[in-house]
Amino acid sequence: MKKDAIVSEDLAKKFATEKETPYTRWVRDEGLEIIGAMYVPNLHTVELKPWARRGGRGVFLNHDASRTSNDAYVCEIAAGGKLAPQRQLFEEMVYILDGRGSTSVWNDSGRKISFEWKAGAIFAIPLNAWHQHFNGSGQNPVRFVSVTNAPVILNSFGDVNFVFNTAYEFKDRFSGEPDYFANKGEQKGLLLDTNFVADAINLPLVAAKERGAGGGHIRFSMAKGSMNSHISQFPVGTYKKAHAHGPGAYVIVMSGEGFSLMWPEGEEPRRFDWREGSLIVPPNMWYHQHFNTGTAPARYLAFKAEGVAIRNAQGVPKAWISKRIGGDQIDYADELPKVRKWFVDALAEHGLKPRMDEAYAAELGDLPQKAA
Repeated sequence: MKKDAIVSEDLAKKFATEKETPYTRWVRDEGLEIIGAMYVPNLHTVELKPWARRGGRGVFLNHDASRTSNDAYVCEIAAGGKLAPQRQLFEEMVYILDGRGSTSVWNDSGRKISFEWKAGAIFAIPLNAWHQHFNGSGQNPVRFVSVTNAPVILNSFGDVNFVFNTAYEFKDRFSGEPDYFANKGEQKGLLLDTNFVADAINLPLVAAKERGAGGGHIRFSMAKGSMNSHISQFPVGTYKKAHAHGPGAYVIVMSGEGFSLMWPEGEEPRRFDWREGSLIVPPNMWYHQHFNTGTAPARYLAFKAEGVAIRNAQGVPKAWISKRIGGDQIDYADELPKVRKWFVDALAEHGLKPRMDEAYAAELGDLPQKAA
């Protein structure tokens, strides 16, 4: 295992002034903390602090894995409560973890629309549109997780007032359309063109054999933003192919039980167990691989910056392409033999057996030749 490149205090002090950024100062001034972890076991129970400006409770999640590309935060709205209205010059995608409620979105022209949501819903906030979240229950809190590109915007401008109080309408992104948050969408290949998914946990997916093991997949580009997201699911007794990509993918487990392996090339894989509500953040160009060891299909949501998707000349993410032909995905035939043993042993703990023979055989039929 490689060391963590920890240097002397004298050398660290020479770069101390570069460690803090406008973004980290803003989070501190909000009275909140940044959890610096590439793994959060349970977003439902992660500790939150009062967030006076928003009128709720929150915590930020921004591991070095995402550097300054994007961040995530968890926020809670008290029973019968609401958050303060806000507009911002950064994009935001939202996944509802617990509870039910509604959101109002409006622009300076006075066009206002509202929509309701419950746990399992996904939506995005149109750029610089006013918005406000409401808890629809008088008894239970609401909790949601958002992924934003706030670090990029705050670090670029360094002016909090400009980021949160600029009166400009991006009418090509939102102009008060009455059906903007309708639960519908047009399917374009793997992409579902929509701004709102009412029940992402049960949303039908598209077959994606390239990722292995008979999995399903669907992609989103919400609110005409530059960030994107996808949902993947894979069957009982199976696992996905290992792959690597750029920083800033926040993987939220929506259903199922299993574990993930993550490792930089040349090092031993590290194991992270997950269940519904867990968060995995693969560091930049670390290989990672997801394994279903439960009794139901495993489904996860990945909110991410576009920079994650390092693409080939045809526009295909290299994480979908075999390493044998220059991509960043490891074929089953080329994975470490002990990976399969780890999977078999993990399944045995639950009295289950692997169902991977068909996936292994199917891959062999299309497997590219290794480079000489």
